[in-house]
Amino acid sequence: MCDLTNPIYSDADKAREHLEALHWPNGPVCPKCGEIENVTRLKGKSTRVGVVMCNPCRKPFTVTVGTIFERSKIGLNKWLLGFRLMAGSKKGISAHQLHRSLGITYKSAWFMAHRIREAMNIEPEGPLGGQNTVVEADETYVGGKQKNRATRRVKPKKPVMVLVQREGHARSFHVANVNAKELRGLIATNVDRASHLMTDEAHVYTKVGREFAGHSVVNHSAKEYVTTGGFKHSNTAENFFSIFKRGVIGTYHHMSEAHLGRYCHEFDFRYNTRNITDSERAAVALKGARGKRLTYNQPRSLAA
Repeated sequence: MCDLTNPIYSDADKAREHLEALHWPNGPVCPKCGEIENVTRLKGKSTRVGVVMCNPCRKPFTVTVGTIFERSKIGLNKWLLGFRLMAGSKKGISAHQLHRSLGITYKSAWFMAHRIREAMNIEPEGPLGGQNTVVEADETYVGGKQKNRATRRVKPKKPVMVLVQREGHARSFHVANVNAKELRGLIATNVDRASHLMTDEAHVYTKVGREFAGHSVVNHSAKEYVTTGGFKHSNTAENFFSIFKRGVIGTYHHMSEAHLGRYCHEFDFRYNTRNITDSERAAVALKGARGKRLTYNQPRSLAA
């Protein structure tokens, strides 16, 4: 069952069992010492369902220990539904919408959304590209137009850069400045040197382009968007940004500079898992929840 009528979204016990199946496919694992065999499920009227005792270190634990769910007062079924809604919303879902859909406070929904984005930040496996592969690089700016603001005392737009492998994955980053030195560090770290780099005519890519097997430039200022044969273009990166911008304009309206990196992780995750179903995407994100303890004060202090 893969739709929203699944019992894991309405029954806390079913949600816990689903989480255990994802995180403990071979049985409970102690989050402190890693013990697998010498553990005991505690039973009894005075014991919470799902508690396991690690006999070597004598510490009780549940599947939520060591995850973003640890010590949360929100039911696991609501957590799983939050994951499902964010994983299945192509342009994102606002904290206000989560607050209304899940029946929790806006404050809790805001914190939940940031923790889910943290779970979506899955460590990439190696650099993008490789031999006979094209990786496109492009940048954009997030923020409203000055003429649409009621006051002139506004912060400048925030730059975001993306690297997209054709028919592959994307990685986007919030950057402080769009200059050759900063972009070169990101490109050299995240793209295989055997790749063919595809960029627009911005001079910030000229020097770093020489470090790759090939470097092609699309001259947008001369109204060049794709060459004959369809090889030379940056439309893949532009398509990524089209979804990202629709999320900004239509869903979030404003992205704090302090949290912009997490929003990038969210859109990267959905793009990189675009070939699987929404429920499968939610399951991948749930697996990423382990080892990412995030307290309320951490994201809140960044926004202050």
